[in-house]
Amino acid sequence: MIIATDDEGIFRGAREFGAEVRMTAATHQTGTDRIAEVAAELDCDIVVNIQGDEAEIEPGAIDTAVDALARSPEAVMSTLACRSSDPERAADPNAVKVVVAPDGRALYFSRAPVPYPRDREAPTEYLLHVGLYAYRREFLLQYAHMPQTPLEILEKLEQLRAIENGYVIQVAETDYEALGIDTPADYEAFVVRERRRHNGGDTA
Repeated sequence: MIIATDDEGIFRGAREFGAEVRMTAATHQTGTDRIAEVAAELDCDIVVNIQGDEAEIEPGAIDTAVDALARSPEAVMSTLACRSSDPERAADPNAVKVVVAPDGRALYFSRAPVPYPRDREAPTEYLLHVGLYAYRREFLLQYAHMPQTPLEILEKLEQLRAIENGYVIQVAETDYEALGIDTPADYEAFVVRERRRHNGGDTA
């Protein structure tokens, strides 16, 4: 495992607890571009990107993403999604939604609640994106040289660059609930969960 960062504080902190760290350029537009810089020095077929806001990612979820890519030769990258019928999560722009084809190919990622229920009385289930990617290394290196695309810029979602260039992203469903830390409120909820876990369920 390698931590990639352009922040001196993160670099020093990671070194202090014994992590392998790479200091990268500060000019990268996205985390994927940053990972590509490190991947250029690696000898491997698949690179996994665990984003820093997924502090509670489960090891099994990582295996699921890698397996999805290994089983999909037409895909250049894979990711995860979990099902939710919570309308508040659907409306939250920090909770990214994904729409997939029957074979699991990603059709679109959005911060908006997609698919949109035209019949408001019909219950709608959403697929919430989990911030984890597995890439074929050769594609990852190509990705870093692609210019940012219109939808990627509009939604601020780097995976749309691959879709807009016609590449296949395979999405695997998981029971792991996407609880990324994107806002101060998310962090406060994370702290409460950690206290509960360490105190055996007692939040006092």
